[in-house]
Amino acid sequence: MNKQRTHNELCEIGRRWLLMPNSKHGHGCHVANTELFTGWGCEQPDAVGVRMAGHNDGSIVIEAKTSRSDFLADLKKPHRASGQGIGRWRYYLCPEGLIAEDELPARWGLLYVTHRGGVRPIAGPARVLADRGGYEAFNAACEDFSNTSDLQREVFMLTHLLARVQDAEQVNRQIRAFRNRAQNAEAQLQTAQETIKQLENALYEKNYPYGPPVAIPRARRASSIQPTTAGPELHAVAPR
Repeated sequence: MNKQRTHNELCEIGRRWLLMPNSKHGHGCHVANTELFTGWGCEQPDAVGVRMAGHNDGSIVIEAKTSRSDFLADLKKPHRASGQGIGRWRYYLCPEGLIAEDELPARWGLLYVTHRGGVRPIAGPARVLADRGGYEAFNAACEDFSNTSDLQREVFMLTHLLARVQDAEQVNRQIRAFRNRAQNAEAQLQTAQETIKQLENALYEKNYPYGPPVAIPRARRASSIQPTTAGPELHAVAPR
């Protein structure tokens, strides 16, 4: 029997799942948060992540549902009924069996939360990965389940998230400073490796000025060792 989880617990489970890489059946988001504003009086997704890897990029929205009534009410929201809203890919997340696959709106996925708190994909691109369909099949599923996202609302959402940082420019400068330090350290490491190589070569030439030592063949080493044969035993003879 499944443990009864709160809405906040489901949101956090969804957030962690969004950060999982494709190898673990997730979308591989680089950032994921819960319950962000997309504008006053507008959609507030339970969990949303953004992927920026050069392929299958975009936003992934999760709506967490703990009851049937909550799910049915969600279907009646204006941005749901019109197919608008944020999220290039969209999933419902709920306890096992709460929502059936044939009840999903068009181009929506479905995630079940197991009794241990894991996530089992039921529908959507993540289901293809869970079934080991391969990345080509996953890419095709991403196209099939892709939605037209409200980019203006997404920009508002990300700006609202950024505004929570007290001084974003200070953070930006620190990031640049750390990046520069890392680049300088990498250059110093390369120089040190080249110096070590030169010193090793110089030491080798000093120890072997006439070239590398010639190894003695095994057969020659064996023949140079004279075998010892035990002669007759000598017994001490007492004088008469």
